[in-house]
Amino acid sequence: MISEFSLIDRFFKRHCINKGITRLGIGDDCALLSIPVGYELAITIDTMVENVHFFAGCDPFDLGYKLLAVNLSDLASMGAKPLAATLALTLPEVDEHWLTQFAAGFFSLAEKHHVDLIGGDTTSGSLTLTVQALGLVPSGQALRRSSAKAGDIVCVTGFLGDAGLGLKIKQGYHCEQPDAALKRFNRPDPQIEFGQALVGIANACIDISDGLAGDLGHILQQSQVGACIDWEVLPLSPEVLSFIEYTGDWAMPLAAGDDYELCFTVSPDKVQNLTIPHTKIGVIEALPGLRINKSGNIQPLEVKSFEHFS
Repeated sequence: MISEFSLIDRFFKRHCINKGITRLGIGDDCALLSIPVGYELAITIDTMVENVHFFAGCDPFDLGYKLLAVNLSDLASMGAKPLAATLALTLPEVDEHWLTQFAAGFFSLAEKHHVDLIGGDTTSGSLTLTVQALGLVPSGQALRRSSAKAGDIVCVTGFLGDAGLGLKIKQGYHCEQPDAALKRFNRPDPQIEFGQALVGIANACIDISDGLAGDLGHILQQSQVGACIDWEVLPLSPEVLSFIEYTGDWAMPLAAGDDYELCFTVSPDKVQNLTIPHTKIGVIEALPGLRINKSGNIQPLEVKSFEHFS
């Protein structure tokens, strides 16, 4: 039987990438980080529970990758550069093959974005996985949800609803070309570089983790504004459009989570400064609430995103 400390040493102890910033990583009671002058530390944490956030028996490589990705997406939404992460695992048993593949998925993304694993914990119980991620953002320049202004243009990166379609496919929906949607669902790509490129340009930003309607709603609520989005210009892949045509469920790409794209607002005079691929989907308005324009018919958008305990 592998002990807790042997498990950590064997599967999760890696060399330090961010030398000079990561002063002390795994192996002591606490990790030590040196924060450069002129920067603030951005911190986020997410927990994934079997049969709530992921299917039992899913690919452990995908799981390790996605667990880190969802946290890096939070850093991206605030314009932060990833620095380090901690990892807590609650495992029903020690499965060496599972741990090898999980660690491989986790570190494939960690090494891509130069993230040091600096600590964590392991316990016994139902499969539950938690990552805390830390990043650096220039002092006073973090992108926030509370800074949208009436007149701002609402923009998104990438496509909407592909990950939601991937979930539908996992649940039995037949798609002629499922690979892209399943990849978006299993291995989302956190928009790290895009988030950093928005610093000093965007007014407000959020990552699309629980669905565009709900996440844009967070910006509207915290900024005390409203918005109207245009259905005809939403960036939808051919596969998502085929799903809508077949099912009639036009709200799916607005409500489905796991896209991990960025939704941000930018004042009209700064739109020309955007250097990242994006789609303009609407406008921030003074009137509270979220509305949608479908072929000239403007109506309240009352799409519910995923919520725990609802």
